[in-house]
Amino acid sequence: MDSGESSDESPVVAKKGKSKTPRKPKTSVLKQKSPAEFFAENKNIAGFDNPGKSLYTTVRELVENALDSAESIAELPLVEVTIEEINRSKFNSMIGLIDRERIDEALYGDFETVKAREKRLAKEARFQEIQAKNSALGKKVKEPTAAKGMKGRGEASFYRVTCKDNGRGMPHDDIPNMFGRVLSGTKYGLKQTRGKFGLGAKMALIWSKMSTGLPIEISSSMKNQNYTTFCRLDIDIHRNIPHIHLHEKRDDKDQWHGAEIQVVIEGNWTTYRSKILHYMRQMAVITPYAQFMFRFVADTPDKNVSIRFARRTDVMPAVPLETKYHPSAVDLLLIKRLIGETSKQNLLQFLQHEFVNIGKAHAERLIGEMGPDFSSKTQVNSLTSQQIVRMHQLFRQAKFDDPSGDCLSPAGEYNLRLGIIKELQPEMVATYTASAQVFEGHPFIVEAGVSLGGKDVKQGLNIFRFANRIPLLFEQGADVVTRTAMKRINWNIYKINQTQDKIGVFVSIVSTKIPFKGTGKEYIGDDISEIANAVKTSLKQCCVQLKSKIVKKIQAREQQERKRNLSRYINDATGAIYGILKEASQLHGNANKKKRTELKDEDAQLLQKVSDRVITKEILSEKLAQHVEQVDYEMAMEYATQSGVREEPRENIYLQPLEPQNNFIDFQTPVFVFRLFH
Repeated sequence: MDSGESSDESPVVAKKGKSKTPRKPKTSVLKQKSPAEFFAENKNIAGFDNPGKSLYTTVRELVENALDSAESIAELPLVEVTIEEINRSKFNSMIGLIDRERIDEALYGDFETVKAREKRLAKEARFQEIQAKNSALGKKVKEPTAAKGMKGRGEASFYRVTCKDNGRGMPHDDIPNMFGRVLSGTKYGLKQTRGKFGLGAKMALIWSKMSTGLPIEISSSMKNQNYTTFCRLDIDIHRNIPHIHLHEKRDDKDQWHGAEIQVVIEGNWTTYRSKILHYMRQMAVITPYAQFMFRFVADTPDKNVSIRFARRTDVMPAVPLETKYHPSAVDLLLIKRLIGETSKQNLLQFLQHEFVNIGKAHAERLIGEMGPDFSSKTQVNSLTSQQIVRMHQLFRQAKFDDPSGDCLSPAGEYNLRLGIIKELQPEMVATYTASAQVFEGHPFIVEAGVSLGGKDVKQGLNIFRFANRIPLLFEQGADVVTRTAMKRINWNIYKINQTQDKIGVFVSIVSTKIPFKGTGKEYIGDDISEIANAVKTSLKQCCVQLKSKIVKKIQAREQQERKRNLSRYINDATGAIYGILKEASQLHGNANKKKRTELKDEDAQLLQKVSDRVITKEILSEKLAQHVEQVDYEMAMEYATQSGVREEPRENIYLQPLEPQNNFIDFQTPVFVFRLFH
């Protein structure tokens, strides 16, 4: 009876005669990933989300490395960037792969069935019929919409990206590790840097290995070096070590110094063309002392692009300096690392040497506040974990002077103004550099510029954002600059129309730590009040400068309008005045015949001249026109004196010293730089 019920309820079990045994879980194995493997799997963190973004990020990383290299030796940067399109046949020949004809068409993602083709052709025929009717009726003809892409990723596009500079170059033995080992480089430390992750060209090499499998090629030579290093390598992603194909020294007959990097990657020029060109243009704005040559070489010559961003000045910002940590900006891990790396023996020397704004007297007071377990002669390497925590707690609670901005290197108000004028050619421009301020123990400087008018500038707000002198092009809506310009500035009170005028808003923030938001580090958050207030104040200062210029321009326009009005009525006024004078002269003549009337000598002479036709209507009209011109000229001179010289684009002028040595002193003002040669 029980077996029958069991058979009815569970026929399958009864049929098999035995139940399934649960699978035993596999024993978990502890695995470890290398840094290169981590970034390869999370490439979106470094800006390699898709082929188009990867092409843009590769160009950006190579250009920024080139600028850093040239600036490190005080050389005016000359950067050449070339993107060469490589079709599938050429790419296959590069890797030794023979092209094959398709055998099974239905296997491919772009295959179109007969039914789908008939449907598409019928739709196109209907569209053409509607277009013909609209054209006959005189209506606007719509542009045909692009056909939707087929399912699948489609055919890949490949590009050879080359970047050449005139910078420092790289030591022969260091090149493999500089390109083939992730998280190794020369930019680590507490200082203002252009990079976001310290990956540089390493991520481009990882993307090249993932998308094309081709190695990167580096040519490099340093000053006073009689050879050029050539290195061809890729990276062992799992072991995070370079895989060297060729590493040799070659003759340097041209005495060239710098680096030339060439990498072949998958990309998408069509979708990211505007982003790459915008990046180059904004880089030319923030670095007017650099010269950029950009070329895109397509399969068909009519699609080639060649742009030269000329150098406008030879005044370069100072090189950023590495600084010490501020006590309020350190954590427990950093304190332990500093203890392990310091060369100082006792606690007093450690506090003075490893931190900024801690002098001897201040350090002694801090040690006394830490408790009886601490003394000035306490050995640093003997501190316990509890003592380090006590030190960290005191750092968070104690009062310290703010760090200075001496270690920072902003573009400079002079360079920012020149860059804006050079690239946008605005009608008006105002710039302002705020003093150094602090957030979370890190100094920062905000530079701002506001322009009106110019070429290739749309109506409304055109926002240009820079962080440590590099352009930020993505995620603009959430950025502190965008939100401040759109919501916290009342443009109307500065005589600026936010929707109708062509407004350029430029904000550059430099710091030892840029508080980026998001994994891609493409925007600065709006939640740091110190930065938000500094941006608002800087933009307002620019607007105040512009307002005075706009008011003077309005006054000049009104003066011109008055001149036009006066000129318009010269003929009528001349006719009326001359008629009165002529009638008065006749009456005066008749009165003299009957009875002599007494008039002032000037009046009598004037009426006599009218009678003798010395003063005619034409002469009077000419004199009135001259008077209007004289008044307009005097007003124009007064306006020019008050407003200063208009910011027109000018040609480069370089003053050369009489002696071979370039010994000079620069006197900088917001408007010009005066160079005094010894």
